[in-house]
Amino acid sequence: MKSAIAKFLDDALSRLPDLADAAGGLAAESTIERTRDAAHGHFASNIAMRLAKPARRSPRDIAAAIAEQLPATDQVDKVEIAGPGFINFYLSPVAFHAEIQTILDKGEDYGRHVPKGAPRILLEFVSANPTGPLHVGHGRLASYGATVGNLLETVGYPVHREYYVNDAGRQMDILGVSVWLRWLETKGTVVPFPAAGYRGDYIRDIAAAINTEGLDAVDAESVLDGIPADAPDGDKEAHIGALIGRANELLGEDGFDRLRQQALDSIRDDIEEDLAEFGVTFDRWFSEQSLTKSHRINDALAVLEERGMLYKKDGATWFRASDFGDEKDRVVVRENGAKTYFASDIAYHFDKRERGFDRLIDILGADHHGYVTRVKAGLEAMGYRAEDLEVQLVQFVALYRGGKKVQMSTRSGEFDTLRQLRADVGNDAARFFYVSRSHDQHLDFDLDVAKSQSNDNPVYYIQYAHARIASVFRQLEEKNLSWDGPDHCANLALLEEPQEQALMTTLSRYPEVIDLAASNLAPQHLVHYLRDLANDFHTYYNAHVFIVGDDTLRDARLSLCAATRQVIANGLTILGVSAPDSM
Repeated sequence: MKSAIAKFLDDALSRLPDLADAAGGLAAESTIERTRDAAHGHFASNIAMRLAKPARRSPRDIAAAIAEQLPATDQVDKVEIAGPGFINFYLSPVAFHAEIQTILDKGEDYGRHVPKGAPRILLEFVSANPTGPLHVGHGRLASYGATVGNLLETVGYPVHREYYVNDAGRQMDILGVSVWLRWLETKGTVVPFPAAGYRGDYIRDIAAAINTEGLDAVDAESVLDGIPADAPDGDKEAHIGALIGRANELLGEDGFDRLRQQALDSIRDDIEEDLAEFGVTFDRWFSEQSLTKSHRINDALAVLEERGMLYKKDGATWFRASDFGDEKDRVVVRENGAKTYFASDIAYHFDKRERGFDRLIDILGADHHGYVTRVKAGLEAMGYRAEDLEVQLVQFVALYRGGKKVQMSTRSGEFDTLRQLRADVGNDAARFFYVSRSHDQHLDFDLDVAKSQSNDNPVYYIQYAHARIASVFRQLEEKNLSWDGPDHCANLALLEEPQEQALMTTLSRYPEVIDLAASNLAPQHLVHYLRDLANDFHTYYNAHVFIVGDDTLRDARLSLCAATRQVIANGLTILGVSAPDSM
């Protein structure tokens, strides 16, 4: 409906050359909003006020001129000029009836835009370190990222989904030595487990399942030769570093690499399976190791070197990040020749742009706030636009069981996994609750509410509306009556009850909500809308009988019900939530 009003305004402006020139590139649709009070119409435009300065005319004069040129249509009852120059549109019942017809005609495609060729979007999300199972915080990243991808595709953008596997560096060494020590335990060699190691039971499971060919057991004295049993002076990182060095000595670099790779593969496979069961899939799992193997890091550093963005200091190679708004310059190659994590980060984003993606969206945990400026600096220094990268930081999740907060820590093993959460509340509740609040706000996930089958549980409330409508059509069939679908929209003029008017108005908002949620990368707008729609339907259901004796009224009410069912299903599909026919 909003786009139709915009077209009316564009048509009017085309008949007023002086105002059309003043409008320049102003999109009429950007000037239109739904009114909060139906007494002021259904839509209002401030286009006259925005044209006043460039046109050098009063807003009310401009509004009057536009109103005179608006094309005649049966979808608008009247147009009024209000206040300083608002143009208020009062829609006719025909407009809402036409929208019901559109919903039923388009079905699953209602609210979906024509596919665009550009910009090509690379959406990176989750990208959790492959050092343990996904916890409930990762679940929020997964649900938010998957829903954002669905929204962007719904409004027509080509979206490529990617998971960046951090499978290089020290964390992989810590994973490898943790599995090695647990494997030694199975052979009777018990070494005090390092405080900095990964302690979860999953480490024991991996140790029990690895291919032990070429892996020899050693005694505790050999492992600890020259290494304290516990971290001296609380230096956990130095202690685990010494154990990593000993693993390399005793197993050989190739042997330790094979063990470490098996551990990585096991965890990565588990993460991929967990996400797939959650309805979250990716077009590519991008390995950090591949950046080295494909020389992509060297390629990115060569571009920076050619552009004069690197310099040497204290034996290391530094990037002039401070020239691009970062708080300080950053090391990209250490004195020992090892590339830094930051070098990998800028190489990965360099690779994204080189693959032809125009808009890069990274969805990361809130603890990555310091990451944004430096990676944007790297892109800009290589000749790309910093604004091509958008980083959405997702705040933390607090999980509550019986009113008590659950502690989460990957290394200690004291965490609730995403898989456990899904088993507790189901995929639908998890997907829905994760995006029910803005991603930049902390989320308290109450399991008691998520598991309840009551109106207090919003996902249950919405799904119940869909199931109720399905039950109405089953009752119709049981009574040997029929509804022939969109052909009965000719009777919609019979829908005069206030609950019917409210439901039709809410249904007509759906395309606007999708556009708003997609443009702001904010799925919570869709969540709130579906709750409103379900509320309007339940109110209607409780006030009126649908399967009445009057054929024409029955068909009209069933058309409205069918349109409601379709919009609920479309919205839930974007959220990754099922639309059940019975509950």
